[in-house]
Amino acid sequence: MPSPQHQINKILPPLHNAHETNLIYGMGFMTAAVLIIPGIDVFAKLLGPTMSAGQIVFYRFLVQTFLLTPIIIYREKWHIPPNTLMLQLLRGVLLAAATVFFFAALTALSIAEAISIFFVEPLILTILSAIFLGEVIRARRIIAIIVGFTGALIIIEPSFVNVGFAALYPLGAAICFAFYVLLTRKLSHQVEPIQMQWVVGIAASTVLLCGLGIGEAIQIPVFKAGIPHGVEITWVISLGIIATIGHLALVHATRYAPASTLAPLQYLEIIGAVVFGYLVFGDGLSLSTIIGVSIIIASGLYIFYRETRVYGRKAK
Repeated sequence: MPSPQHQINKILPPLHNAHETNLIYGMGFMTAAVLIIPGIDVFAKLLGPTMSAGQIVFYRFLVQTFLLTPIIIYREKWHIPPNTLMLQLLRGVLLAAATVFFFAALTALSIAEAISIFFVEPLILTILSAIFLGEVIRARRIIAIIVGFTGALIIIEPSFVNVGFAALYPLGAAICFAFYVLLTRKLSHQVEPIQMQWVVGIAASTVLLCGLGIGEAIQIPVFKAGIPHGVEITWVISLGIIATIGHLALVHATRYAPASTLAPLQYLEIIGAVVFGYLVFGDGLSLSTIIGVSIIIASGLYIFYRETRVYGRKAK
């Protein structure tokens, strides 16, 4: 699943002052992460014809849980801070839902199209932050949000005509992920990052296992259960490894460099999506996708610019 991680840049404080060396480390981690993460979607799309979206997501989080458990044991980070367990579990449910939506979209859309629509998530989060966190949104930011949604609609409209409601799945993923980030912000000063990812893996795996059981019983296609065979096993393990490495790289990036520096780098993810999509599936970009992506990027960068200006004035 793609990751517009300029929002996560606000979640964790940097370990050191943002001097030149740290900026280089932070930008390096961020660049590596956003170029690697579309690889998650490649394996999800490869698995799509033979496995349900729910099944793919289940194995993605199961592998992540197995990978992080030895680290949790070694670092003795299994003690859950008081009054955080339910919120951490809810984060897992939201991230699982977001990933199911996105992987389901990949059965009908190209990786680039799905990620492009998903990139309205920062705009949705800006609105939710005003509603739930009391953050102020001024007129120019509201206009930028509206423009950004317009860009998403330009991409969705022809896709909706071609594939139907599947074109809306990335939008569902964006909404779920925006709520996930809100909870992450709330927990960021109470819970260690590795533990948050570990609990997310446990919660998501548990919820998805229940969903697969119910889906198999009442024949829900998106939650059809099954066991990977042959090359699918390799793809599932690769998916989990890439997802874990990519998201850990993002965490490290946020600890070395400030949000204003890392935020624009998130759009490199579209480049990674286009390259992977072309090399593996022969996907190209339609004119509507190019126009829509350009509008979304412009509106997003404007919001980053405004946030940086406001933060700079407050810091003086």
